[in-house]
Amino acid sequence: MTPAPAPADHPALPEPKTGILIANLGTPDGYDYWSMRRYLSEFLSDRRVIDYPAWKWQPLLQGIILTKRPFTSGANYRLIWNEEKGESPLMTITRDQTQALRDRARAEWGDKVMVEFCMRYGNPSTQEVLERMVKAGCRRIVFLPLYPQYAGATSATANDQLFRALMAQKWQPSVRTCDPYFDRPDYIQALAGSVHRVLGGRVPARLIASYHGMPKRYLLEGDPYHCQCQKTSRLLQAALGWPDGVIDTTFQSVFGTEEWLRPYTVEHVAELARRGVTDIAVISPAFAADCIETLEEINGEIRESFEHAGGKDFTYIPCLNDDPAHVEVMLNVIRENIGGWV
Repeated sequence: MTPAPAPADHPALPEPKTGILIANLGTPDGYDYWSMRRYLSEFLSDRRVIDYPAWKWQPLLQGIILTKRPFTSGANYRLIWNEEKGESPLMTITRDQTQALRDRARAEWGDKVMVEFCMRYGNPSTQEVLERMVKAGCRRIVFLPLYPQYAGATSATANDQLFRALMAQKWQPSVRTCDPYFDRPDYIQALAGSVHRVLGGRVPARLIASYHGMPKRYLLEGDPYHCQCQKTSRLLQAALGWPDGVIDTTFQSVFGTEEWLRPYTVEHVAELARRGVTDIAVISPAFAADCIETLEEINGEIRESFEHAGGKDFTYIPCLNDDPAHVEVMLNVIRENIGGWV
């Protein structure tokens, strides 16, 4: 039976689609003072990231921290900035990941799907992209935060922002959020493949698996991130077939005076060098794309710490970025979550 036509004054409705939305942390729009200040203010005001009471934290943040830190952070971003495209490497890589995923999804599902990306902080914002997808006809959305290991300060806050954006929609789409993928065999094999590509058959004296840090208190309060990082390292060692003691799990990007997860990468590599371990490689399994924490902190500050203490051979293994094996991992996760929708 043919459905009755809509009244002449009925708003036009787009053809229904299923959306695929990937999310990363974010990036400032530029490395100038005000771009950095806007970005850092949004990031460091997130209660998932800094959970101190607002009355205690905000005066410190808006005063001392955001007066000085935009200058130092901007200088670091300037070192890695993609001047040709006028954006940070994280933005360039995330756009490339999205296009690769879009091409694969179009080949598999045709025009039934729409693939986009958003950033938790900065642009394109979660709300902006969600609104665009809803207007384009996305009645169902698979949401994939690009964090292999779950943490409240990463995966959870990305989900929070999506749910806040949904609150503004008159007609909310159905949404499925994806589980972390830290122990998936395809992800572990992709990591192992990246190690082989860079090192060939060479086994360094140490492979440092450096993960973004968090306050130790978060672990004690129930956040599973630390345990998932440790498991990722164990699975990577098994996939590489390396003996015990070659891979060390460490944590970087310590902020403030509170104790964070240990050992700290910057201190650990220096201690290794002082003990005569002069050949190391560093990989960042918690990052889906190279960014300020890998390109400047690991390949800059942490490398310098190692070499200053006497280290000689330092090899950085890039993130998986838009490597076909990584795109396949993302696609596999999406396939498992899109079932019954396309």
